[in-house]
Order: sequence, then C-alpha cells, then structure tokens
Amino acid sequence: MEKNWSQLWLNYRKSEDSSQKKYFESLEVRGFGESKIIANAVAELELATKAMFGVTIQQKKPDQTATLCIEKVDPEGKDGTYELIQKGHQLSLQAATERGVLYGVFHILRLLSMGKRLDSIRLKKEPQNPLRMYNHWDNMTGDIERGYSGNSFFFVNNEIVIDERTRDYARFMASIGMNGIVINNVNVKQCASLLITDRYFDKVAELSRLFGEYGLTLYLSLNYASPIEIGGLDSADPFDQRVIGWWETKMEEIFRRIPNLGGFLVKADSEGRPGPFTYGRTQADGANMLADIVKPYGGIIIWRCFVYNCTQDWRDYKTDRARAGYDNFIEMDGDYHENVILQIKNGPMDFQIREPISPLFGGLQKTNQMLEVQIAQEYTGHQIDICYLIPMFKEILEFDTYMREKNSKVKDIISGRTLGNRYTGIAAVINTGNDLNWTGNVLAAANLYGFGRLAFDMELSAEEILEEWVALTFGTEERVMQTIKEMLLPSREIYEKYTSPLGIGWMVTPNVHYGCSVDGYEYSRWGTYHRADHFGMGVDRSHNGTGYALLYNEPNASMYDKPETCPEELLLFFHHIAYDYRLKSGKTLIQHIYDTHFEGVEAVEKLITAWESLKGLIPEADYENARERLDRQLYNAREWRDQVNSYFYRKSAIPDEKGRAIY
Repeated sequence: MEKNWSQLWLNYRKSEDSSQKKYFESLEVRGFGESKIIANAVAELELATKAMFGVTIQQKKPDQTATLCIEKVDPEGKDGTYELIQKGHQLSLQAATERGVLYGVFHILRLLSMGKRLDSIRLKKEPQNPLRMYNHWDNMTGDIERGYSGNSFFFVNNEIVIDERTRDYARFMASIGMNGIVINNVNVKQCASLLITDRYFDKVAELSRLFGEYGLTLYLSLNYASPIEIGGLDSADPFDQRVIGWWETKMEEIFRRIPNLGGFLVKADSEGRPGPFTYGRTQADGANMLADIVKPYGGIIIWRCFVYNCTQDWRDYKTDRARAGYDNFIEMDGDYHENVILQIKNGPMDFQIREPISPLFGGLQKTNQMLEVQIAQEYTGHQIDICYLIPMFKEILEFDTYMREKNSKVKDIISGRTLGNRYTGIAAVINTGNDLNWTGNVLAAANLYGFGRLAFDMELSAEEILEEWVALTFGTEERVMQTIKEMLLPSREIYEKYTSPLGIGWMVTPNVHYGCSVDGYEYSRWGTYHRADHFGMGVDRSHNGTGYALLYNEPNASMYDKPETCPEELLLFFHHIAYDYRLKSGKTLIQHIYDTHFEGVEAVEKLITAWESLKGLIPEADYENARERLDRQLYNAREWRDQVNSYFYRKSAIPDEKGRAIY
C-alpha cells in the first residue's frame, strides 16, 4: 500500500554527517533468538540508516566482530531498560528484554535524526512508569468521541481495519516508549460491546499480535453491563452468582482467543454508564469482581474514578462536582484487590486549562493509582488552537501531595516509588485520527510525541521534549527550532489568557466544548458553574463553602483555603472574589480579566507573524495546515475576548481602565 500519510517524527532525512554511518556497516544480535520485536527493531535500523546514510546493514553471525552489537544481558532494572555504550568503532546496545532493544534502537535513531554524535556515548535508560498507555475514544461506527483529527483508523462501519497504517501507528507508539493501548471508547455502546464475542475475536487477536510485535499490549474498554446487554441476564450485580459465573466463562474465552491482552478499562456509574451503584454495591465491589476473574490470566482492571452526579441542580450550592471523585473513592482505600488500578484524572473536574490536582493523589494511601491526562484538546482548543500541553503535565507530575515526608509528588505515586505498588502508571486520551498528518493540526503532534517521552522519562523538561520533536519533524535548522519553541512553549498560557481566568474553567459552548459561551453551563445539570454576580465571581470551596479545599493534605489545605495564600492562577476555583479585589500585581480582579483577554489576542497575532516567518522553511502542506488553523485560532480568541470582557463589564459595571472597546 502506498503511504500517503505523514511519518511524523520517524521521517528519516539524509544526514550530512557521513562519519556516523560507520556504526551501521554490520550488525550482530546476541542472545535474543527468533523474535518479532527484535526483527522489527532491526528493520527500523535498516530503514533509517538506508535513508540517512545510504547504508545497507550486513548482518553478522554470532562471535564475529560487528560495528553494531545488540546483546542480551542479565536482567537489571525494569522491562524496557537499555544501555548504549560506544567503544572504538563498535556501538553496543545492551538490554535484558526485547522491549529494551526496541527502545534502544529508537533512541539511537532519535540521536542521529537530531544531528547528535554517537562517539563516546555511554548511557542507561529505564522507563519510570510501569504502564504507559494511550486511551482511544474511537467508536466502532468510525467516528471518535472528542476527536479532532478525522475519523478512526481502527474502526470503519463497525469493522476493524488492520493495514500498513496500523503498523505505522504501532511503530510510532514504540518509538516513544508506550507499552499499552486501549483501542475503543470508554463509553462502550452498541457493537463495541461485542468486541469480546466471536464476531470480532479473530480481528482483535490479529491487532493484538501486531501490537505485540512492537512491545505494545492491547487493552479493551469494557461494558460493565455486558451480562445484560450480550449475556441475556437481568442483572450485572457483582454479588450475583449468575453474573460472576457469566464473567468467568466469558473471560476464559476472551483470554484464550486474544493473545497479548493486558486487561480492561472500565467506566462505571458515570454519565449514564452502568455500574455497581445500581445494585447498592461499592466501586470496589464491582472492580474486585472483575479483577479476581481476570487474575489467573495475568489481567488487570483499570477502573476510572470519573464518577459524579451529572444531574445536579444548579440552585444547589452545597453539592460540589469537584468533591465527587474524592468522596466516591476515598472511603474504599485499601479495599481494592492487587490487580485493580484506579485511573484518576489530573484534576477534580474535567481536563480544564487550569485546575488543581485531584486530592485523590495523596489521599489514597493503599491503592494502585494511574494518572489520566488528555492530549485530545477537548477544552484546550480542539487541535485548532495551539496548546502545547507538556508544561502542564510537568506541573502535575511535580505537585507535592505531602502524603509522605519525601517521595510524595504525583510522579512518585504513579511510578510506584511512594507505595511500592506493582501496578501504576500514566495514561492519556489520545489525539489521533485518520487525517493525513494524524493530529489535525501538524503542531498538535508535539503533544502526541511529548506525552510518550514524558511517560517514559518524567525528568525530561518540556523544552527538551519540544526540541526533540521539532528536530525530528522539521529538521535541525536553528531558525525553525527557535521560532517553533517560542510559539509552543508559552501557548498554554496564551490560550488561558483569552479563555477562562484564574482557574474558573468552562465557559465553553455546551456539548461542542469549542468557543466561548460564558453562561453555557451555568444553569445546567453538570456542576460546572462560575457563580458570577454583580459583586464578583468564583466558587467558594473554602471551609465556608463546599469544603473541597480541606480535602488536601497540609500545608496544601490551608494554602488553598484562604484567598490571600491561594495561588492566584487557581483563585476563582477555590473562592468567590469581588471584582475590586486587588491581586498581587496591584490590579483589580476585573482589570486582570480585561487585560489578560486583550493580551491573549495580541499573543495569537504574534504567533501568526512568527509562523509566517517560516514560510519556505517548512514543508508547504505543513505550513498551510498550521497557517489556516492559526486564522481560526485568532477568530476564536477575539470572540472569547469580546464575549468574556463584555459579560463581566455588564455584570460589574466597572469600566476598563485603559478605555478599550468592550461591548
């Protein structure tokens, strides 16, 4: 099949440094035997070195000197650990597992593509998170929930598609160190419920085998009500012996028919999805029932903590959606079985541009935990507006929960360092589709690449990751590198400036979640309120309000509880603040709102000017793709500025000190 889609960061370019090709004249593989993963690692080496250096690697037999040696060593460190050592004219890649070889090969090719030299290299890398996953929200009909890059490349018209694009996808995922993929939407409906039946077993097994050839483990989103919807029972009660028996029979069939299956992701009792609450059971009851059944097959249950009342009365000031995840799960800490992982969104609400860390991190002390973030830009610009999310993810990982005297940051908890857990990790809702460039906006691929690299190595900085991505995607020309860095590194703050201020969130067009609608969710059932009146705005989550601030460990609880100590970027999330309240800058709250929204639009105009300076230095299709989306971003930013500023001017009757146009 002719490939008419982007090769993203694996678009190997001819190298100007021919001296590096000496390491790829001959290859010897020691100790791994026949293996699809090793074969694919070698194939990637051959593809890349042919493109970069015009070299065809000659494979050597054991015990012969080769310029590149891939060698199995005694197990040390985590699965996927590798070591690169250069001595004389030989480059050695040592690993204990096949995944380590694959990751090591891609590390070599990453360095070469960035123009780095291999001379005198000596490094050892190991993945910091046991599970590094992407969660697809693809529907079997072919559409993608919250997808902004076209339709699914896994599913078309309720059928599973496996072709060369599928293999390229697996290559991309392996190259950034991912080891788990959930292929279907967490909202499991209609034909997706049948993925665990004979109708789809053969195709799912084929896809799982393909993933396995690149070190990826397949996971499926599971319909908790399957015993009813496909089993013919009248209950999904986890204590019902008929239900348990049905799942036991079904899981034996699933794991027998699908190789390389890691387990299941479950969304239960949330936004209309069925779950154990229906039967008066706890979340632990539901998760443990499934976990016990999959345990003999080495399976795990990943249980999402996105559980809240989505039929809230907007008149109710006591019920607080932000509390829901904590309140629904904290009492069961320690009740979950060994092979259950709670997957927790980074914030207590829903992937906003700014919100505090979920207090479940630091609250749960006896339970396996995974962090869930979103690189599909549901609330951060739909992959139309530029929003480089890796700086946000770094902030999340570095947040100190104070659950221990040391090693209590979010990154410590999800890596297993804090509690010694075996089952921990990090997942992201993915931003890919069948667009030719995979991510809709070519610049949004920085988030796809960046999350994988950060999941593998949480010590990398957002700038280091961005430099890698720019070099691999567009080349190493200094002007291109600097311009794109200057555009993407502040892009999250730019988006925040022209959208929702100081942690309040939302204000988006309902259902679509793109574009401004200040009161769009203000009188809805979803619990997403800004509570603006003519005196001020914000939600009181202090001890005087919903008490949410006190769910954190000290000193975080006291810090958030008082306006004067609360970080200002989260001020309106935790407090209802008067418009004339003075921030640390000396500005009033209302003036801050006016100023930041004007500044946000001006910053987008500068983004356009910066991108235009790269015309001729960026492939034409990529240039035009991002240029068109920047025009749409500018329109969006202007609408946000004018609607937000006008709304709060009309609420407060306080004019802009600078006399700018407000309607």
